[in-house]
Amino acid sequence: MAGTEDSPTGKHVAVFAFPFATHALALLRLVRRIAEASPATMFSFLSSEKSNLACFSGGRRDDGGTCPNLVAYDVWDGAPEGYVPSGRNPVEPVEIFLRAVPGNFESVLRAAERERGCNITCLLTDAFYWFGADMARERSVPWVPVWTAGPSALIAHMETDSIRQIFGTSGKMLDAIPGLSAMRMTDVPKEILDATTPFPTMLYRMGQVLPQATAVVSNSFEDIDPIVEGELHSKLRKFLDVGPFVLSPPPPLSDEHGCIPWLDKQETASVVYVSFGSMIRPPPHEITAIVNALDKAASPFLWSFRGDAQAELPREFLERRTRGKVVPWAPQLHVLGHRAVGAFVTHCGWNSVLESMIGGVPMVGRPFFGEQSMNARAVEDVWRIGVAVEGGAFTEEATADALERVLAGEEGKRMRERAGALKEMALKAVEPQGSSTRNFKALVEIVTG
Repeated sequence: MAGTEDSPTGKHVAVFAFPFATHALALLRLVRRIAEASPATMFSFLSSEKSNLACFSGGRRDDGGTCPNLVAYDVWDGAPEGYVPSGRNPVEPVEIFLRAVPGNFESVLRAAERERGCNITCLLTDAFYWFGADMARERSVPWVPVWTAGPSALIAHMETDSIRQIFGTSGKMLDAIPGLSAMRMTDVPKEILDATTPFPTMLYRMGQVLPQATAVVSNSFEDIDPIVEGELHSKLRKFLDVGPFVLSPPPPLSDEHGCIPWLDKQETASVVYVSFGSMIRPPPHEITAIVNALDKAASPFLWSFRGDAQAELPREFLERRTRGKVVPWAPQLHVLGHRAVGAFVTHCGWNSVLESMIGGVPMVGRPFFGEQSMNARAVEDVWRIGVAVEGGAFTEEATADALERVLAGEEGKRMRERAGALKEMALKAVEPQGSSTRNFKALVEIVTG
């Protein structure tokens, strides 16, 4: 691999990715931008073999002609040879991986330094990796963690002790904690109240050490929530909103299932788009509720269905090709930006919330885990650009009522207007003189300076 001749400045940035869900892809998108902005700096991207195979096309370990200064390295995922997940515990692979850190990263980092002929000069990590603080301190280099979820959840993890104290006194609201006044105890990720298992322990440690970071980077944009943003600026040495990541640059259109031509034939703001990301599948009875609610609403729908649609959805539902379209994958950002989409039924993952804002589309939220409940609460009560499904789960009546609120009448119109205002904020942030662009330039200086 490359040696010091590839980095005449002697700069070498190590990147530690969290190889689950969409974390690694989001971090890689940011790293590619930094690598393109600083071609004389070497970047070593450390993640699991499975994650790297998914992130780097064709199984390459370098980024080809796009970023020749970026090279991927595989770290051990902690699993013994021949390991097969039991399926009983969805976080089991994560817990196995966490038992291997930080040793698996430390050994591969030393190998990358030897191979590339240059010790690291900066450590850029997923924010989950609390051990980045110690590793950077030992090497006397900056530590820059990247937070890819919503800003309210970041405050919650930094205020875990306070939240646990409120919970212990039967408190229901978090208004005593600056930045979390809109949140209820039921919105808080359950991991915050769990002090024993590996994943919550990791999040707790993260919240304790983030104030030590040289800078904390966020996949968000300034003014999205001034109160929350103000608290993060006060709690951290330096807080940099450089998002939405997906707009820098926006992804090219890939539409193998013909979603956009189908949307072109629909009326403005009439289509219900349904998607729960790459990790989540509602239970069968909730899928049935969605089907029945879509029938009741009689609106055209586009459903990005993760699973076997032929086996899991009613045949007559799938045959309604004039009113609906079910696909295994959709170009979500482009779909949400289409004039025909009037509502987005979502799990309220942060990427999906941002993409809905960028499209100016109101949401019907059904959170499942993690910070999704906090995002859904903000969608409904802070930004007022959507509603959460009543009762916290899809039923035919609750889903149909939520769709009617979003699609019809003055309430839905006002949601679309507010979503449109947030869309303009997001687009302005990534303009050449926008706040996210300025913050990105500051980030490049910190990482490669």
